[in-house]
Amino acid sequence: MKQFYKILKTCIFVCLLLFFLACDKKQEKYKLINSIQNNILNFYKKQLTSSASFLDSINQTSNLIHKKELYLKARKKFKLSEPILAHTDKHNYKSLNAPNLLIVKGEEHMDTKVLKPFGFQLIEEVLYESKLDTLKLKQLLNVTSARLKLILNNLNLNLKDYHIIWILREQIVRIATTGITGFDSPVLNQSLLESSHTYETLKNLLYLCKRKFSSKTILDSILMSFENAQNALNTPFDDFDRFNFIKQYIDPQLKLLLAVQNDWKVRFPFEMALSNTMSSLFDASALNMEHFYDRQNDTSQLKAKEVLGKELFNDVSLSKNYDMSCASCHIERLAFTDGKRVFDQRQIRNTPTLTYAAYQKAFFMDSRAGSLEGQVIGVVKNHAEFNTSLDTLVTRVLKNSSYRVRMDTLYQNKRISYNIRHAIASYIRTLNTFKSKFDKNIRGEEHNLTSNERKGFNIFMGKALCATCHFPPLFNGTVPPNYSDTEMEAIGSPNLAQNKLSDDLGRFQLFKTNERKHFFKTPTIRNIAKTAPYMHNGTYKNLKEVVDFYNKGGGIGLGFYLNNQTLPFDNLMLSDTEVNNLVSFMQTLTD
Repeated sequence: MKQFYKILKTCIFVCLLLFFLACDKKQEKYKLINSIQNNILNFYKKQLTSSASFLDSINQTSNLIHKKELYLKARKKFKLSEPILAHTDKHNYKSLNAPNLLIVKGEEHMDTKVLKPFGFQLIEEVLYESKLDTLKLKQLLNVTSARLKLILNNLNLNLKDYHIIWILREQIVRIATTGITGFDSPVLNQSLLESSHTYETLKNLLYLCKRKFSSKTILDSILMSFENAQNALNTPFDDFDRFNFIKQYIDPQLKLLLAVQNDWKVRFPFEMALSNTMSSLFDASALNMEHFYDRQNDTSQLKAKEVLGKELFNDVSLSKNYDMSCASCHIERLAFTDGKRVFDQRQIRNTPTLTYAAYQKAFFMDSRAGSLEGQVIGVVKNHAEFNTSLDTLVTRVLKNSSYRVRMDTLYQNKRISYNIRHAIASYIRTLNTFKSKFDKNIRGEEHNLTSNERKGFNIFMGKALCATCHFPPLFNGTVPPNYSDTEMEAIGSPNLAQNKLSDDLGRFQLFKTNERKHFFKTPTIRNIAKTAPYMHNGTYKNLKEVVDFYNKGGGIGLGFYLNNQTLPFDNLMLSDTEVNNLVSFMQTLTD
């Protein structure tokens, strides 16, 4: 009996010991998490506080040179905060880094508000004008500083491991897609230096999280890659080799980040626009298609729905007079365009490609539809297209026994109209392969990109500023890395036949908002070699004409009055060789 109690006491002691050891481990873990959280928070607060302080100091000096020095310090601190701010407070980041364009909100709800932008880009433009507008500068400084202080007063960071991985991934992609293009440094053109600043923050984040690593080799490797990338960025803007930078630094960093998240044993609660397993920028798996879906989408039996959608896409019985299908205007061999200026004079606008169309948040050239399913409604009801109703569409589809059976088996609901549209949209979502010559070369699968084609990509991403509107890797207007907005621009496309600005007022025709005159959605340039003629009215026959239009400065450069043109330059001053190289690059984007 005594032996039994002795054993029992020993067991109890061991259990208590293990319990307290476990508690100690939990406490150590919580202490570590809290320590990292506090260090990240303190770093973040320091950048925001310093940025606001430097902005306030600009108003306190009358010396213009000193004002500019203080602005550069404020901007640097803002850029150091960018990776964390852009992830944790997207809307405030967007406002603080907004271009000098009026912001239009609420059109769809007939509650239109036109807001004046503010932030660092506008301060930069005013500060470096030939004649300083001190009153305007003071106002911009006060508003921008106040917004930074508002953010500081409402900080509530609670970053888990997956948040830190997301911050790192988003900033790596942001550097590659907007940072090295001059997207947000229109006057000083110091985007390469500012990209280096943001790398400094990524390094700091990893240093602060170094106790999370079980592999020092992985930590050292990704830190070394960031360091080497910073050295590479120390290059004049027009001379920077963006192709090599993405291939040598961005893609390897994305792969190293996968090693980091495996080392930390990170579990993600959900997927966002950038895939949690993204390993290359120019790859079909880089972006999550689900991010661009209509919220009602049911992805079960998706392959069968895509097959059904392709049949519906090619079926003329869906139109009023049985004479038109989606494929009538969107011809596969022409990258799903029709090769015409406008379709048989029934339309006033050029037929856009459907390749990569799924990667958008707005549809039609005036962005009037919010989903591919919504776009189909516009085609069905348009008098120049199917010219019928959704009820008739349903009746026609259900008359076909094959369609009817599959509608019953693939969709477990009664929303027949939506299901028809969903099937067609599901097919359209398959029309993107990321298998162009350029994609294969930048991924290292092929090595046949010519020197001129590579130079053309670097011009596209740099001197020509094309990528400030056509963002890689999609080369459309959906803004990375969050992919929540698809931009519209007013570039001043002409009517060459009449030698004047195009009469089509674009977005303005929907809601009569003056600030939206001549605004059109930025399309993809993937497969552009197959989609001539170009612009919303098909006014240009070839790519050299298009590049010449931009080279001259858009509509204003051609002498047309356009007070809201959004192009970030007067003219590009591209040489004939640079124009040819730019065209050569665009031709490599054919799938």
